[in-house]
Amino acid sequence: MKATCWMGTRDIEIRDVPDPRILNHRDAIVRVTSTAICGSDLHLYNGFIPGLEHGDILGHEFMGEVVDVGPEVKNLKKGDRVVVPFPIACGACWQCEHGLYAACENSNPNAWVAEKMWGRSPAGIFGYSHVLGGFAGGQAEYARVPFADVGPLKIDDDLTDDQVLFLSDIFPTGYMGAEMANIQPGDTVAVWGCGPVGQFAIASAYMLGAERVIAIDRFPYRLEMARDKAGADVINYEETDVLDALEEMTGGRGPDACIDAVGMEGHGHGFQYAYDRAKQAVRAETGRPIALREAILSCRSGGTVSVIGVYGGFLDKFPMGAVLNRGLTIRAGQCHVHRYMKPLLERIRNGDIDPSFVITHHMDLEDAAAGYEIFNEKHEHCEKVVLRA
Repeated sequence: MKATCWMGTRDIEIRDVPDPRILNHRDAIVRVTSTAICGSDLHLYNGFIPGLEHGDILGHEFMGEVVDVGPEVKNLKKGDRVVVPFPIACGACWQCEHGLYAACENSNPNAWVAEKMWGRSPAGIFGYSHVLGGFAGGQAEYARVPFADVGPLKIDDDLTDDQVLFLSDIFPTGYMGAEMANIQPGDTVAVWGCGPVGQFAIASAYMLGAERVIAIDRFPYRLEMARDKAGADVINYEETDVLDALEEMTGGRGPDACIDAVGMEGHGHGFQYAYDRAKQAVRAETGRPIALREAILSCRSGGTVSVIGVYGGFLDKFPMGAVLNRGLTIRAGQCHVHRYMKPLLERIRNGDIDPSFVITHHMDLEDAAAGYEIFNEKHEHCEKVVLRA
């Protein structure tokens, strides 16, 4: 089969690789019909995530048709159409039983590596380095899905791939970011980052009762989408000081909740940005927490900062004094996708949202390398690339 393979920093190749096969009684094999390039895939593309090996198959947002199942998979059959959540979860450990699927205790065979970095291992993730299991990803013609009796969600044929594909990751991630923000009716919420996850965080904040959402980015086309499609007020941080603007827009109090949908490759300007770039370049820090610092400093006292942008390790100049002295709550996490797939599918079915609004590019799987470059460089007003296998 053909698959999107990581061959080095900013080096993607479409290669012929062996077809996946059933390795465990709880496996399924899915013929991929749609897959997407995620913003967090760009962290791999740019070389910021450890544990990648040449030839690793990328991709954790995918859906398709079941073509084979292991003998213990009773809930799926050949021909079923499914969306596959990006975290791999066993469904039986303490974390899974408490709905914390992205922290599954059994799905990462390389847990000891993650434990050295983070103290405990999270769940395995498709196509996201050997630190998180070394699982082949879904940017391919076929994918092996472990614990298929727990993860994949069956989808009827009345909805298109474009409408439901993002149940695999970015729609639940944006929704969980808003849910963690403890939004109350009438609240003002600020969202850093108007990529696809940020767009869904904006839309989800409104679904959860926010009165006003303020979106922060530097690309005019992303800000336009946030304003026209998601309904946000917008700030271009290359034209306006973010802290000053939020102070003025909230009457001096600050947003009730702030959502960081940027993560480790944050951009900015001035000395602090140059400092972060230099430290990250020599691996003296693993992320540029520019958005996170601004979210903490601008949030109203007693408010909540929700972090869904990906961070991989250690950060510098974290304003812990502001967190303590102003009574802020910080919540963060990889998304527990399994928990949200069915309720968000109902949101789509009821017409509350059509997630396809973030798609700007459809491409063939064979053009994935070009898709990565376009997305990474923000060419052609690229917001989201969907690949057809």
